[in-house]
Amino acid sequence: MTLTLLSPPAGEPLTLAEMKTHLRVDHDGEDGLIAGVLAAAVRTVEARGGLALLSQQWRLALDAAPDETAILPMAPCTSIDAVSVIDADGASQSIDPHLYDAATGAPGRVRRIGPWPAPGPRLDGVRIDFTAGYADAASVPGALKQAVMTLAAHFYETREAAREARVYAVPQSVDALIAPYRQVRL
Repeated sequence: MTLTLLSPPAGEPLTLAEMKTHLRVDHDGEDGLIAGVLAAAVRTVEARGGLALLSQQWRLALDAAPDETAILPMAPCTSIDAVSVIDADGASQSIDPHLYDAATGAPGRVRRIGPWPAPGPRLDGVRIDFTAGYADAASVPGALKQAVMTLAAHFYETREAAREARVYAVPQSVDALIAPYRQVRL
């Protein structure tokens, strides 16, 4: 299973101004640093929770067509954009939507209900393209925005790696804020 980002989000769920207000920074001298820690915090929250905070397109590549249900690893899934199989010549063959069931939400799922051609390559021959994430920054739940702000503030305050404390440890409150939205596999 391989997960590839096809189209990144157009922006971040928080603005630089919102982050500066949270940090109580009233000058422009550290805007680059603050934008960097904000982006790092967003990517960390997304990775820790299996989440996409803003709309982005992904490809899940599988070695074979799913015998059961393929669970998409990013939530919330807003659409299944395409399902295809790479044939022996390396050409992509689209799978008719009548040959699979698809469900969006958290988690998104695809289940084969009809015959699919066998993939030519032994690895990553089945591709599921999907869109995940909230439509805009206003739609992102407040708890996830708070997790991003808390983590960005942590990164901002602990930017020097010359301390004895675990500088890169994530505050427990971040995981607690992400927990209700986290993808859990059983």
